[in-house]
Amino acid sequence: MSLTAAAVGVSALVLMALLSRTRVASVASLIALLVPTLLSFGASDLVRVEDSGQIPNGIPTPHLPHLSLLSSLDLLTGAAAVAVIVLVQGTGVAEGAPNPDGSLSSPNRDFIAQGIGNLASGLFRGQPVGGSVGQTALNVAAGARGRWASIFSGVWMLLILVLFSGAVGKIPIPTLAAVLIFAAASSLRVGRIDTVLRTGLPSQIAFFATLTGTLFLPVTAAVGIGVVLSLLLQLNQEAIDLTVVRLEPDQGGRFVEAKAPARLPSGEVTLLDVYGSLLFAGARTLQTRLPDPARSKWPVVVLRLRGRTTLGATAFIVLADYAEPLRSAGGHLFLSGVDQALLEQLERTHRVDLREAVTVVPASETIFESTQKALDAAEAWLDSHATDPTRATSDSGRSRASWK
Repeated sequence: MSLTAAAVGVSALVLMALLSRTRVASVASLIALLVPTLLSFGASDLVRVEDSGQIPNGIPTPHLPHLSLLSSLDLLTGAAAVAVIVLVQGTGVAEGAPNPDGSLSSPNRDFIAQGIGNLASGLFRGQPVGGSVGQTALNVAAGARGRWASIFSGVWMLLILVLFSGAVGKIPIPTLAAVLIFAAASSLRVGRIDTVLRTGLPSQIAFFATLTGTLFLPVTAAVGIGVVLSLLLQLNQEAIDLTVVRLEPDQGGRFVEAKAPARLPSGEVTLLDVYGSLLFAGARTLQTRLPDPARSKWPVVVLRLRGRTTLGATAFIVLADYAEPLRSAGGHLFLSGVDQALLEQLERTHRVDLREAVTVVPASETIFESTQKALDAAEAWLDSHATDPTRATSDSGRSRASWK
């Protein structure tokens, strides 16, 4: 351990902390770099910027990349990985450093800007970059008030390369580390961390996994692990957080939620509603939570799908697999509140039998209108198909009256 390096780094950190509360806060980082550099100018046991490589003089000249490299599979997969990480970092920075005026950022515009910037950078032998957490923290610590701060940072960097590239090489690395440490500490939001820790186990796992990754792995790898882990946890949560409820009418003609039965009753219409995502594993969760039609006679189910504009292939398989045992038991499946886009998808896939096993009632602008139509159609279907005479004379009248 070099005492000189420690002294230089600590002095830069102290300067940043003291000057950040004064009128010169906007140039505190510059002073913290300049003063320790001048005081340690003759020290020989310091690692300086120029030790990592010579900084080129002047403005970078345009250069066309070697397009023959596109034939390399490793290059293409690596570029795709970098692109994903760049986009994720940009989104994270936009979330962590919101616009000063309170307006919401546009992820699409941010992605387009980053793409154009990286393409232009490649023509000048630059490296692909994304929304930098460190650079944003430095800008905020220096008093930046808008996105133009990054543009002017680039302009100043260009002037420094042209005029002071030799002087920049003399800056001790510990001073740069001190500035980054101060900027990182200033960017911490204790309230947000507390919110994450109190949200639940999935958020805690993603938080500590990403935090640990950043300590022992490159930032890009840590961010990639955090993204993949968050997606897996989200998919798992969506699969778990799915509820099937039965809707029953009360005396006022309104519907009351009740626990869905484990088995479908015979000769009755059962109205079901689903809360949660039906994408990915959520569809399989739905399959396990739908009432079992086994050992039932003439079970009819009305399943509300209002608000869902699309379903995945697994959901179609689940619906088809549920409609078949209903049909085998002499029953039928009605889908109510079906969006036009979802109806077209149902017709296009041909997976669900819309002729014999399933009847679709399209959605309307009035809430529960399509569901009421489906209930009426289900009762009419049950009256015409049930072969039990007692069902046609007693249960039918009672059941139909209960929906009105």
